[in-house]
This record gives sequence, C-alpha cells and structure tokens, in this order.
Amino acid sequence: MLYYLFEYLEKQYQFPGASLFQFLTFRAAVAVLLSLVIATAYGKRIILFLKRKQIGETVRDLGLEGQQQKAGTPTMGGLIIIMSTLIPVLLFARLDNIYVLLLIVTTVWMGIIGFVDDYIKIFKKDKKGLKGRFKVMGQVVLGLIVGSTLYFHPEVTMKEKNSTRITAQFTVEEIQGPEVKSTKTNVPFFKDNELDYSNFISWAGEGAKDYAWLVFLPIIILIVTAVSNGANLTDGIDGLAAGTSAIIVLTLGIFAWVSGNIIFSEYLDIFFIPRAGELVVFIAAFVGALVGFLWYNAFPAQVFMGDTGSLTIGGVIAVIAIIVRKELLIPLLCGIFFAESISVMLQVGYFKYTKKRSGEGKRIFLMAPLHHHYQKKGYHESKIVTRFWIIGILLAIVTFVTLKVR
Repeated sequence: MLYYLFEYLEKQYQFPGASLFQFLTFRAAVAVLLSLVIATAYGKRIILFLKRKQIGETVRDLGLEGQQQKAGTPTMGGLIIIMSTLIPVLLFARLDNIYVLLLIVTTVWMGIIGFVDDYIKIFKKDKKGLKGRFKVMGQVVLGLIVGSTLYFHPEVTMKEKNSTRITAQFTVEEIQGPEVKSTKTNVPFFKDNELDYSNFISWAGEGAKDYAWLVFLPIIILIVTAVSNGANLTDGIDGLAAGTSAIIVLTLGIFAWVSGNIIFSEYLDIFFIPRAGELVVFIAAFVGALVGFLWYNAFPAQVFMGDTGSLTIGGVIAVIAIIVRKELLIPLLCGIFFAESISVMLQVGYFKYTKKRSGEGKRIFLMAPLHHHYQKKGYHESKIVTRFWIIGILLAIVTFVTLKVR
C-alpha cells in the first residue's frame, strides 16, 4: 500500500524521497527490517498470550532426553511468522503482482490448515489433529489453485531466449524474445537446461500441447503436498525447521531476483520471468520473519511454530520454487526436508515389510524422522540443529553451482 502512496506523492508533488519506493532493493530491505522488528518485538506478546490461553504443546513420551521439559511450551507460534510476513508485504509489495497475490493466498491458506490442525490437537485433546485426508485435501486444493493460476493467468509469462548472446550493441529487446505462455522449467546439469511439461503428452499428436495442464497440474499438486509435508516433518526440535527454511528461502530469493532481471537471467542462461522480481519483497519479509521467530525458537525454545508455521513454510517454499521455474532443484535445495521425509517412508515401509515376512517388525533408524535418530544416539539437539544448518548451507551452495554446471 505504501508503494502506491509514495508513487502518487512522487507523481503529483515530487515528494522528497518518494522515488525510493520504486526501487525493489529498497523495499526489500525495509521489508526484512520491519518483519524482524515485528517478530522480535511482538513475538513476546504473542507468546505471553498463548501462555495465558494455555495453548501449550502436549509432548508424547518418546524416550528422548529433555523431552518432558518441553511439555506446556506455547505452540501455534507460526502465527508470529505469518503476521511478520504479511504486514510488510501488504505495506511494501506491489499488490497488483500476480506472484505476490499467489504467495499471500498460499500463506493464508496453509496457515488456516495448520491452525485447524493445532486447534484440534490442543482444544479437542486429539493428538492426531486434523485427519490426514482433510490435510492432504487442503494441500491438493492449494496445488490446484497455484497450478491453474500459473497455467491460465495471462500475466504469468516468460521470455524465450534468442540464440544471440548479449553484447554491448544489443538492446534489452534484442536479448530476449516476446513474452509467451510456457510450461517450460529449468533442468539442472543438462546443456539445454530446459524441460517442457507439454512434451509428456506430445505423443498424442497435433494439438496435444493445448492439454498440457493435464500434466502440469498434477506435478504442481505433488510438489506443494510433498514440500509442505517435508517441512512439517522437519519441525521436531528447537530451531531446526525455522533455520533450515531461512536458508532455503534466502536461496530462492536470489533465484527470484536473477530470474526477474533480464541481464542476469541472460548471463546465467535461465528463463527471464517478467514481474518475478517483485517476489524479492515477499521473500525478504519471509526471511526476516523466520529469523525473528528463531529469536524465541532457538534452544531452549520459548515457543513452537506448530503446524500453523510448518505447513505454511513448506507451502510458500514450494510455490516460490515453482514460480521461478526451479522446482526440479527442490530435492537438492530442500535436501533436509527430503531426507526427513525419506527416513519416515523407509522406516514405515521396512517395518511393515519385515512384520509381514517374519511377524516381527524391524527398523532402519532408531527413530524417525531422521533428527530423532540422532537424538536417540545421544547427540544434543543443539548440535543436531547446527549440523543440519551447515548441511543446508552446503546444499544451497551446490544449488547455485548447478546454474553453470551443464
């Protein structure tokens, strides 16, 4: 909203300093600072409110050291992340940008699903929370909304790369072709660096590409569901999900910035996505909110994010990656989420398999998800979190390297 106010003041009255709001970097910097202030200054008040309402975590006895001391710690702290993100975005982002609107919808939608899940666990005394099928249904509906918007909305376009490389005598218009609707995405490690989802139905003959949404929508639904559940599983010890997510989101913010810049996208040989640069304001606010939340969530945690936060984080990460056409990098960039999810699937699958064969279920890990395995081995959770952060940083660096390794 302030963007439009200062744009008006600049045009009508030449108001001093109003032109600063036209700069993406300025608005992103202010957004991250404001989100940090909101999360740290008002986070304490939210925690005290949660304590007064006795909205505390019910901890099952899993035989983990220090676990019972966490019983009663306020949960639903994801409200801090959501509030600290949306307020700066509404103030400093361009609200006519389809990508920003899509991320706002994602934040609110997943926040509601997570809130309902936490509400049932706390107030209905049902440890299972929202039934799995309803949670998945909510994720699928969001995937449909995101996929349909990205496929059908006229402002979701990209610019095809011309064969001519950038040189001093070429104008910006000569570097890239016209804006077009496309189902292409970037593929790491391949020379052409492109994959068109419509190719999956090219076998159907001429005109088949008009039905590329039959492939595109299920892929988007799968990505949104998988990443949001991966983030949810990672939220198991103090600071793990918030810190890991901050690294991932910051990396995606750099991708969004270069994808929205015609010069850098040409240099890095990735798709130029008009209007994607505005994502940087949202991402800056989101990173600030995550870091601010860590102020209270670092060991020993004063508040847990609950499903209100973890599902929201996963949904936002998935949608950003899809928008900037980097969804195929998710298994690498979100390697921590991926490892946590795989550990659960392997544990459950192997247990059922061995129980069926021998009558006695066996386990691969001491406990799943993976971070609990290391807790069972005697590692302090602060050491586990720090090492997972380090791995997350290494994965982010490798993700950047994929831009030039073809």
